[in-house]
Amino acid sequence: MEGTVGSSASAAAAPVNQWWQEFSKMFQYYLDKSTPHATYRWIGTLAIVSIYVLRVFYIQGFYIVSYGLGIYLLNLLIGFLSPLVDPELEPNADGPLLPTKGSDEFKPFIRRLPEFKFW
Repeated sequence: MEGTVGSSASAAAAPVNQWWQEFSKMFQYYLDKSTPHATYRWIGTLAIVSIYVLRVFYIQGFYIVSYGLGIYLLNLLIGFLSPLVDPELEPNADGPLLPTKGSDEFKPFIRRLPEFKFW
């Protein structure tokens, strides 16, 4: 009796899993196509944020949700603007040095949170 209930539940979940996998592939496809268009992504983000701010202003509500969302976005922004390796915590006692020879390694600024994960 228990075997029939479990098998019917897994059979009902199979189309949902298949749909989810197809949706995920399609979503990843469009994410990959939007990668080189950073300016348009920023413009779209600003448009969505301004619509949300206008909605909160006109409804006169959702302040706690907006506060939580603001803290979350601030946390993401700090991660986006922070370096991957903190120069103050490196073992070099003299501080960070610029490369003086061609064989010295140049370390560019690497973000702790990449731009695409910031979205």
